[in-house]
Amino acid sequence: MQEKTLGELAEYVGGRVNGNPDIKISSASTLGRAGTGDISFLANRKYEKQLLSTKASAVIAGKDIPAASVPLLIAEDPYYAFMQIMVLLHGHRKHKKTGISPHASIADSAKIGADCHIGDFVTISDGARIKDGCIIYPGTFIAQDVQIGNDSIIYSNVTIYDGCKIGNRVIINSNTTIGEDGFSYATHKGIHHKIPQKGIVVLEDDVEIGVCCGIERGTLSDTIIGMGSKIGDLVAIGHGTKIGQHCLLVAQVGVAGSTNIGNYCVIGGQAGIVGHINIGNNVTIGAQAGVINDVADNKVVIGAPAIEAETARRAYSMIQYLPDMRQNIRQLQKKIERISLSLESDSNQDTEL
Repeated sequence: MQEKTLGELAEYVGGRVNGNPDIKISSASTLGRAGTGDISFLANRKYEKQLLSTKASAVIAGKDIPAASVPLLIAEDPYYAFMQIMVLLHGHRKHKKTGISPHASIADSAKIGADCHIGDFVTISDGARIKDGCIIYPGTFIAQDVQIGNDSIIYSNVTIYDGCKIGNRVIINSNTTIGEDGFSYATHKGIHHKIPQKGIVVLEDDVEIGVCCGIERGTLSDTIIGMGSKIGDLVAIGHGTKIGQHCLLVAQVGVAGSTNIGNYCVIGGQAGIVGHINIGNNVTIGAQAGVINDVADNKVVIGAPAIEAETARRAYSMIQYLPDMRQNIRQLQKKIERISLSLESDSNQDTEL
């Protein structure tokens, strides 16, 4: 852990200081939990009142806030600046340099690059290619002809099936499976017959996959996770799906096969997406949404079935009133029936006269 002055931090992130630049900062925390020596951040205006009570030594903000009781570091993007400062002060996880364990099983035809560190009971199969600087934690299985790029990190008990391609600086967290057979069957007379899966999984550079994920290989084409995309825990990606660059899929998302997802999309937790649809660029899908149709570029959709957010908010806000509305409609129907009967009776009397 390092200690820096607020002025040094501002220079590091390209910001400026409103207050004492000589304050010492050694750690980072939230507004509510921060104490002396901590720097915090304000990225959401609803937390602005906490600037009056926070015990932080400084706060990163996007603008000058006169009511603040602490010095401010003004940055264009406070949350990004906070990330930069977190990395500077705390750094990322350090991986122990173990070399290649004598308990690892590495095929003679496999090729291992320079400065790789391979843990106990790792299995690396025939024809696998692992480039420089990779770290593979104990218990991982890497199948035949898998390719792994430079500086990738594979945590314990990951399984990578045959032929899959992993890019540079990819992180795959524990207990995830890459390249399993797709859930693809032909049902004939009630019997489900397995279809061979000839595609592979491609994880492009700087992809991160969470724990306990399943990413299926394609039936006829490859399953592709685009550069810089991040996949949360317990996510299932169906066979032949293509996810664009710099997408975020939060925990427990399920994407069915042959779906195309564009670039810079954000998909909330527990959302479900049917197969064979197209989702455009810069799309946001709310948590627990059920997406059953194509979604155009730049749309925000929520709900099940998912519809545009503004329409959905109006519709879902009415749900609590539906029982009363139903009762009122029934009462109106009864009144209309009584009026109709009364008018019909008056009409009959006029006819008799």
